[in-house]
Amino acid sequence: MVNHIVISGYYGFNNVGDEAVLYSMLRTLRAQQPDLKITVLSADPEKTAAAYGVQAVNRWNIREVWQALRKCQLLISGGGSLLQDVTSSRNVLYYLGVVQLAKLLGKKVFFYAQGVGPISRRLSQEAIARVVNKVDLITVRDEASKALLLQLGVRQPEILIKADAVLGLYAKEMDRQQGLKYLEKNGVQLGADGAPIVGISVRNWHSYQGYKKALAKVGDQLVRKGYQVVFLPFHFPDDIAPSREIANMMEEKAVVIRDQIGVVEMLGCLSAMHLLIGMRLHSLIMASVMGVPVIGISYDPKIDAFMKSIGQPLAGRVETLDAEVLGDEVRVMLLKREEILPELNEAVAALRVEARDTGRLALELLKDNLSN
Repeated sequence: MVNHIVISGYYGFNNVGDEAVLYSMLRTLRAQQPDLKITVLSADPEKTAAAYGVQAVNRWNIREVWQALRKCQLLISGGGSLLQDVTSSRNVLYYLGVVQLAKLLGKKVFFYAQGVGPISRRLSQEAIARVVNKVDLITVRDEASKALLLQLGVRQPEILIKADAVLGLYAKEMDRQQGLKYLEKNGVQLGADGAPIVGISVRNWHSYQGYKKALAKVGDQLVRKGYQVVFLPFHFPDDIAPSREIANMMEEKAVVIRDQIGVVEMLGCLSAMHLLIGMRLHSLIMASVMGVPVIGISYDPKIDAFMKSIGQPLAGRVETLDAEVLGDEVRVMLLKREEILPELNEAVAALRVEARDTGRLALELLKDNLSN
């Protein structure tokens, strides 16, 4: 029997973080079992299939989803923040609907290092309690996600905590050249003639504007001290607008990457950074994987949890970010960069082992299913 899995997640939406989750899961799974047949549920099936060498079907076409699930032995749901209803009330219902369909078809279901929450709507809470208890194996990426599932009434199976899938990547295996070309194309100076680069990853969050002014002020300070400031959009095109807004607030020149960048290209861009200041979770994770020190700006508990796991600083929350506090964190980080790097790399190495082990658990569940 062919080993066939279906992967459900936020794929095909031009979000580098979620695409990096898929890219990482595929690398981890294929490294352990190269003959896997993989189908991905995607908002852009043609692009997903071409980018990752998988079969892909339209996630919105219930017939295509049903046919893919009918042919598989295992559904992997994850990773990323799928079960949350902050951005939309439909998120939880969609992803649990796919799980429910898989269970109706008699398929095994594996949660792959998911981030859970926030969950504020009663309908979401009730759906999680009803459906997630039917999942065969659950892994989440932090203690808060586990605690929330338990609070919502998930009692089986045991909930395991594993690192985010993207932490399974290894910098030495990544091709940096494509990303470096993107930086040069956008006017960033590399090599001996170029000043060190500080990257910034931002997103709009509700109606808050103060954090943008704080970032603009610190950006000016960095340029005046001899750094290049580069804004990296992780969700295209959504992140370009707040990036340009902050760059326009600055008195000094900054670069905003205008291109839609893929996972490999973004990893290459990040590899050239001296420091990354990030709001997007996967900007912080991907920079850390590439051996770049990071400073987080929190808009969600998932940011706090990751920064704690690698022992790196939070400059504050998006609602109250203070330019002086952020500037102090940046100064300390740049001053102690060479001392911080070994500690960061050690923390990431430990998480890499944990992240890759999640793939082993998924494949063991697949093998158990095939042997029954």
